[in-house]
Amino acid sequence: MSNVDAAQDLPSVGIVILGLGRWGMHLLRNFLALPGVRVVAIADPSTTRLQTAVSQLGLAHRTPAVLALTDWAATLDLDGVDAVAIATPASTHAALLRTALNRGLHGFVEKPLTLCAAEGRELCQLAAAQGRRLVVDHTYLFHPAVQAGRSLVQQGLLGQVRYGSSSRTHLGPVRSDVDALWDLAIHDIAIFNHWLGARPVQGQAWGTVWLQPALTPQLGAIAQETNQAKTAVQSGGSGGSGVSDLVWARLFYPSGFQATLQVCWLNPDRQRRLSVVGDRASLIFDEMATDSLVLQTGALMQQDRQFLPTAQERRAIAVSREEPLRRACEHFVDCVQGDRPSSLSSGEVGVELVAVLEALSQSMAQQGAIVSVAD
Repeated sequence: MSNVDAAQDLPSVGIVILGLGRWGMHLLRNFLALPGVRVVAIADPSTTRLQTAVSQLGLAHRTPAVLALTDWAATLDLDGVDAVAIATPASTHAALLRTALNRGLHGFVEKPLTLCAAEGRELCQLAAAQGRRLVVDHTYLFHPAVQAGRSLVQQGLLGQVRYGSSSRTHLGPVRSDVDALWDLAIHDIAIFNHWLGARPVQGQAWGTVWLQPALTPQLGAIAQETNQAKTAVQSGGSGGSGVSDLVWARLFYPSGFQATLQVCWLNPDRQRRLSVVGDRASLIFDEMATDSLVLQTGALMQQDRQFLPTAQERRAIAVSREEPLRRACEHFVDCVQGDRPSSLSSGEVGVELVAVLEALSQSMAQQGAIVSVAD
């Protein structure tokens, strides 16, 4: 039997898309294009967004019809719905996913899974009890360059890994429900964890607020408890709380490896660069470069009292041009059709990342103190 025939024999998956902002539109586009998927309905409280989706993606001409509703709860009662894809504000993820799981539906949810690790664990337990598949859209874990990078690190081509750094900056979009840490740093934390096959045990962070000094984002249970302890150091000199536009963070791994992260949504210099440095080579993932993944070798040779560079070589790693989000959507459908948990971006992976973000938020609230990451 061919792969095409095998795919046709699998049960189709009926899905509803909750939330039609920028990312929800990307999810809708990808699920509409996947074989074996039926988009039953889309839901968003904004009729303008619904009309835009219907017009831009030709939903009115599809057979069977894709319903466009402002009431998300009504979509879950429709016939033929097997799963939900959630792309709503982060503070709503837990309630929406809990409702869907309790109705026996599979869940695909935009990062972060939740704003509280304990709540995320409860959802993982609920998914297991219901026999439903829960996949978190950590899109970079599905990026061909990130997957190729993990293979190189795990092969030992870098030697003993020593430290890493990342910079993720751009000019907008600015969010008010979470700060730059929760919006942006989760990507790089996910990549570091994936490449190293480990997660940090401690974290440290500092934030600066310029744009929204009067708002307090939903930062998770631990951070909320210590939110009042914020000082002018991480509130841009305002002396109060706010949504951090710039965050510097450090991650400490069990092996001694450390990673430094910079995230900012108020910087016209758009950067998407992450590197891991070993004693034999460095691996650089730079989305903005022509060669997105590069292995840079080199060492220092001591000559008298000088250290001179030697054996320097730059090797561009060929990677496919597949859209990471499409691969993430395909992975979710495969998990549902094959009735198997995600081996790459499960709910448990989502909980681990939320736990790291909680620790970093607590550190920000304690003026950059080093904080342990909860198990």
